[in-house]
Amino acid sequence: MIVDPNVELNQSWSPGTQELRRGQHFLKHSAGTKQKVLLKMTDSDVIIIGAGLSGLSAAKWLKENGIRVIVLEARDRVGGRTLTKRDPSVNYVDLGGAYIGPTQNHIFRVAKEVGVENYEIKENADLLLYTNGRRIRFGSNDSPKQSIFVDLDISRVSSLIDRMGEEIPNEAPWKAPNAEVWDTMNFQTFLEKNCWTRDGYSFFKYFANVNTACEPYETSLLSFLWYIKQCGGTKRINTTKNGAQERKFVGGSQQISEKLAEKLGDEIVIKNCAVVGINQESKDHVLVQTLQGKEYKANYVILACPPIIQMKIHFKPSLPPLRNQMVQRMPMGTVMKVILYYKTAFWREK
Repeated sequence: MIVDPNVELNQSWSPGTQELRRGQHFLKHSAGTKQKVLLKMTDSDVIIIGAGLSGLSAAKWLKENGIRVIVLEARDRVGGRTLTKRDPSVNYVDLGGAYIGPTQNHIFRVAKEVGVENYEIKENADLLLYTNGRRIRFGSNDSPKQSIFVDLDISRVSSLIDRMGEEIPNEAPWKAPNAEVWDTMNFQTFLEKNCWTRDGYSFFKYFANVNTACEPYETSLLSFLWYIKQCGGTKRINTTKNGAQERKFVGGSQQISEKLAEKLGDEIVIKNCAVVGINQESKDHVLVQTLQGKEYKANYVILACPPIIQMKIHFKPSLPPLRNQMVQRMPMGTVMKVILYYKTAFWREK
């Protein structure tokens, strides 16, 4: 979300990757005539709130284009939803986001720029599914074969999800022909109407748990369809080879943010600096206030933090009520990640 003191709040953009890109495009277009961008000399031209991958990537781009920028991060680390735990006994492990795959060209490019290599996941062994007292063996790029009726059910509903997703515009899902109908229905209701078998229903419930970190009744059908489409469809999001789990970063994913922050420097990336207020009442600048009592002025502010976190920031004037209600309905998912280490990879020896 780009905050501009000359834009009325009821015209402000909703936060998201596409909005961040449009904001960067606007600043890039204006950089050639800097007097149009800089309303007056302030602490910086742009303040970015959040030192995750989005915030730091934006800061890197702005700095390279001669725009003064600072990044304010509430925590004592950078990386956002990537977190790498380093332990001498196991080297490292990603506790947050870890996997990358085809079509994710932007993160590949940024990683290459900061010198972080990746490696391919070798999943030659079969996977096992225990359900209803049965053990089902299947390949890492396949769905578990249960019965002809369950397999047909899963295939049919998967195709339906992909076909419906094709109707949704990437950058404006609310403009889909059936957006209003789909947004008033949750994903569980969709499953209850379309799944023929109990095991097929259970598969898609698990599918929602794994990919959205929530229950099917906690996400609207429109939101779920759009999300799966963004990930390349039901096949790609679930597979390893040529799929969403194809690769990981050597040394962990958090180091991309760490290396970006290192390049920017401590004078630009300020940690332990929680933002509690954004004041746009002045026509000359945006005033950002922190929990520590510090104030920063800029011509623009980029919110590069999860929408629900923005509810902790007090805006003057207040943001539109509908936008606040939307953000209240976008909570973080709840999930536990368990990592097991074995002395040897015995499954590769068979």
